[in-house]
Amino acid sequence: MNGMSLFAGNSNSDLAKKISVYLDKPLGSATVKTFSDGEIQIEIKENVRGKDVFLLQSTCAPVNDNLVELLLMLDAFKRASASKITAVIPYYGYARQDKKVAPRVPISAKLIADLLTISGATRVITMDLHAGQIQGFFNIPVDNLYAAPVIIEYVKEKFDHDLVIVSPDAGGAERARAFAKRLKAGLAVIDKRRSAPNKAKAMAVIGDVKGKITIILDDMVDTAGTLTEAAAALHANGAREVHACCSHPVLSGPALQRINDSVLKSLLVTDTIPLSKNAAECDKIKVITIADIVGEAMIRCHNGDSVTSLFI
Repeated sequence: MNGMSLFAGNSNSDLAKKISVYLDKPLGSATVKTFSDGEIQIEIKENVRGKDVFLLQSTCAPVNDNLVELLLMLDAFKRASASKITAVIPYYGYARQDKKVAPRVPISAKLIADLLTISGATRVITMDLHAGQIQGFFNIPVDNLYAAPVIIEYVKEKFDHDLVIVSPDAGGAERARAFAKRLKAGLAVIDKRRSAPNKAKAMAVIGDVKGKITIILDDMVDTAGTLTEAAAALHANGAREVHACCSHPVLSGPALQRINDSVLKSLLVTDTIPLSKNAAECDKIKVITIADIVGEAMIRCHNGDSVTSLFI
């Protein structure tokens, strides 16, 4: 892999170091400076001419700063004559804005795809996109990886029977069904409805959870409102234990307080997004790494091997 170079922005340094260890390749040298008005300045400190460059950067909080940093670094590599530039984005920000939900609103996920492409990315590696169709927003190859293998391995080690995988809404039922099949577990879905705007939600549990260990599965946890409401509904329907897992721990606003106050016994997350100090100290939150999956995908992209076979 002599023609491969690994660089990282500032959004997720710990994950970048783990991937560097997996690849047995040091992180490339680059500096990111900020002018007094907040303007970002990038300088790549080593030769990348003709190299296959992989740039790791999650577009997590502060979302816009990390996004601009990513775009500027991509442009720097393009102008430095790198032969291929792969944007490795474990958490793809703005993914929730993937369609028009009202008149005169942007499709932000598509705009970000255009910005990445015009900035110089020739390929994107990401993980657990909020909506799979975002891959079609790009005119360059996109590898959408899955945290499922490491999450399923953890669940198998910690829980052995009476498992029910729960989707917190109808949209996540397909993902939950796939997990349940691989774990030989039951399946349940939370049906959430509002009788009127600003009225309390009626949450019905579709499936048998009485006396079972339930695991709520979602792609991300942001403010944790839906998650903790689903946990309460499962508890009210007789679930013996309520756990949860997700790929992207956004955990903004009142999320931590809600999780601590809820009936959730644990929340399993991956390191696509670095936890804040308070979140890292929360006893209910457990972190597993996806560094090996991302690192292996990078090796296969560089060598021209199949990435899909990682998940078969």
